[in-house]
Amino acid sequence: MTKTQFVLELSEKLSGLPKDDIKKSAEFYIEMIDDRMDEGMSEAEAVAAIGSVDTIAEEILGETPMVKLVKEKIKPKRKLSAWEIVLLAIGSPIWISLAAVAIAVVFSIYVCLWAVEICIYATNITFFAGALSGVVLTGVYFIHGNVGAALLVLGAGILCAGLGLIMLWVCRESTKLMIVIGKKIWLGFKKMFVGKENK
Repeated sequence: MTKTQFVLELSEKLSGLPKDDIKKSAEFYIEMIDDRMDEGMSEAEAVAAIGSVDTIAEEILGETPMVKLVKEKIKPKRKLSAWEIVLLAIGSPIWISLAAVAIAVVFSIYVCLWAVEICIYATNITFFAGALSGVVLTGVYFIHGNVGAALLVLGAGILCAGLGLIMLWVCRESTKLMIVIGKKIWLGFKKMFVGKENK
C-alpha cells in the first residue's frame, strides 16, 4: 500500500470526524511514514510498519470525545428549509422515543451481563465459605468423636476450596471479557456517529 492509499483509506474511515481532526491525523501519519522512509525503509515497508488502517482508525475514534462526534454528526451540512424543520419537530416524539428505547435496550443488556458477572463472584465466595465451613465442621465432628462425618465434611471443604480456586480464574477472565465488551459497545456507539458520509 502506498502512502497516498493509506491516507485516503484512513480519511475515509474517519469521515464522520471534524475535518480538522481528519487533516491532523492524516498529517501525523504522513510524517510518520516520511520519517521511516528517511530511515531507509521503502514506502510500502514504512506504511506496513505503522499498522492496519482499521486498527489506527479505531484508536483515533476511541480517543475522540463523544461530544465532538455528536456535534459533528448533528451539525447541518446545509441550511434546513422551513418544512424540514416542521417535520423534524412534529416527528420528534417518535424519533426521540425510538432513540431512547434503543439506548435503554443496549444499556439493559449490558447491566444484565454485569449481573451475571456478580453471580459468578457470589458463587466463588460461596465456594470459599463452604471450604471454611468444612474446616470448622471437621473440627467439631472430631471433637464429638464422629470421624466418618469429619472426613466427609473435610472432603467437601477441600472440594469447595478447589472449586473456589478454579472460580478465581473464571472471575478474572470474565471480568476481562466484560471490560472488552464495554469498550466494544462504547466504540460501537461512536461508530454510529462516524458512519460513511454521503458523497
